[in-house]
Amino acid sequence: MSLAEVISGLKAGKIVPYLGPGALDPDQGFPTSAEQLAKELGARVAVPHRLRGHLSATAQYIESFKHRKTLVKLLGEIFKNPADPGELHRLLAQLPTPLIVDAWYSDAMARALLAHNRFGLVQGVSRADCPSEWVRYYHADGTQAEPEEAQSWPTLLYQPLGAVAPAGNFVISDSDFVEILTEIDIQTPIPERVKELRCGRQFLFLGCRFTTQLDRIFARQIAKRSAGRHFAVIAGELTRNEARFLEEQHIARIELELGEFLAQLKEGIKASQEVYALPVE
Repeated sequence: MSLAEVISGLKAGKIVPYLGPGALDPDQGFPTSAEQLAKELGARVAVPHRLRGHLSATAQYIESFKHRKTLVKLLGEIFKNPADPGELHRLLAQLPTPLIVDAWYSDAMARALLAHNRFGLVQGVSRADCPSEWVRYYHADGTQAEPEEAQSWPTLLYQPLGAVAPAGNFVISDSDFVEILTEIDIQTPIPERVKELRCGRQFLFLGCRFTTQLDRIFARQIAKRSAGRHFAVIAGELTRNEARFLEEQHIARIELELGEFLAQLKEGIKASQEVYALPVE
């Protein structure tokens, strides 16, 4: 499939954008990578040297020795500045996209969608905070929703790791992930509406790298039972694990910087708008 066909699939709502932290503009005033967030937490609470730079382990240490409430409070402080949606977020928010996955803790994609007020949220939650739940649903205004309400939302924003807004849900510590990983292969933690919307659709990974096992597991399980071929915009050298993962999961690599892809996406949308605007003879 050509890049033009990928762009066409996005415009038709047949391709699901899956955003990683690399989709964010870096100058946000909060961390935009797992390594940065681990260092930020480690700067606020002293953690053993062996854990530094490892996000889930750092979060687990704080949760175990300082209490879960301390971890949630620190994360709320770190992400307290409202995210500035980038050009990519704003462009995706204008497309007729039934499902968007945002795998980071900021509210950038939600804020971009809020300008159109035609979406709802489903977020992963920690079993430590919500023992009987895997996810929670929210209206665009931040009030909690019932799962069946998601059927009527034009766009569902799925944040599997939770997010700072609207309720400070964070799936981040080792114990959080252990709970999920025990069930994710049989899809229990994946929301039913997400399972419905992914059927017959392809995924486009933007701002994602697949260097860690967690990154690969979440991408694999969220895209499970969807259309057979997917895409990832990744520039630069791949690790051996990344290359193997892309091959195993039938993910075609688009070897462009994210900014280059965005420029081509904008151009593709502009061109189609100009064609449709031509007078009928």
